[in-house]
Amino acid sequence: MHPFTLHRRRLLSLLGGLAIGSLAHAQAFTPGQPIKVLIGVPAGGTQDVLTRAIAQEVRDTLGPLIIDNRSGAAGRIAAEAVKTATPDGRMLLLGTASMMTMFPSAYRQLSYDPVKDFVPIVNAARFELALVIHKDVPANTLPEFIAWAKGQGDKLSFASYGAGTPSHFLGEMLNRAAGLKMVHVPYRGSTPARQDVMGGTVPVYFDTVGGALQLQASGRVKVLATSGDKRSPLMPSLPTFAEAGYRDVVAAAWFAYYAPRSTPKPIVDKLRAEFTRAVNSREVRQQLLQNGMYPAGDGPEALLKTMREDTARWSGIMRAVNFQAND
Repeated sequence: MHPFTLHRRRLLSLLGGLAIGSLAHAQAFTPGQPIKVLIGVPAGGTQDVLTRAIAQEVRDTLGPLIIDNRSGAAGRIAAEAVKTATPDGRMLLLGTASMMTMFPSAYRQLSYDPVKDFVPIVNAARFELALVIHKDVPANTLPEFIAWAKGQGDKLSFASYGAGTPSHFLGEMLNRAAGLKMVHVPYRGSTPARQDVMGGTVPVYFDTVGGALQLQASGRVKVLATSGDKRSPLMPSLPTFAEAGYRDVVAAAWFAYYAPRSTPKPIVDKLRAEFTRAVNSREVRQQLLQNGMYPAGDGPEALLKTMREDTARWSGIMRAVNFQAND
């Protein structure tokens, strides 16, 4: 081989190696720069609590987490922003069960695909829901409530913290399972719904267990049952709907973090390792339990499995109740 040809090949090989090394370096995560976490609801909720708790644990290894409450369109605005963000690990989405498993069936023209447009980082927290009634409702147990509600027919309404959410469909599931005709009244978030159930404007509300605990402390409501597959450790004296004979009335929700789909694997791996470590820390676990949530820590395979199963389940319930959200 001609010496010039051999030299040229060696030079190209060296340059190729440098290019690969530069690409790998560009994909590596550099700690210290701010990471923005988009949350699709107004400030002050449990999603903020979760993200602030994690932020305390990862600030030394990843850098500061900055909460950006992009409220509106039930979280779809936040999801769309992260979908189109630069995939460098500096903008993440806190996705909810509603956004990632209910909305694909609820909306005809959803602007994002929960599986194709995002890469999962970690399923951070789970929580159940509870049946809350105003203190003047003449029932102290779930069977008493069912008997009373049947007598009200379609004159009885129930509140949810949003159409197309677990709060909404838990009410629909109980309607079907118990033969009730409660009319759904959707609210824009949990705060106004809680105010109205405490004031008696609406007599029935399906809240998170953490929210139900706060309402119960006011003395203006009663909490009758929870929606998990087993009793909530936060309200262990209350039966589940399944215990009371309504086996299909089981619902749980969750919060999970996602990055844009084309985020390089080294960056995703770093984020996943640190977020998972934070979720499993004693400090974060305590914060979650105090606010009615349970630490999850599921990795991508388990989270995707949950998403597939939940999507199929909620899709069936929406068809059964003929629900279609307004685009």
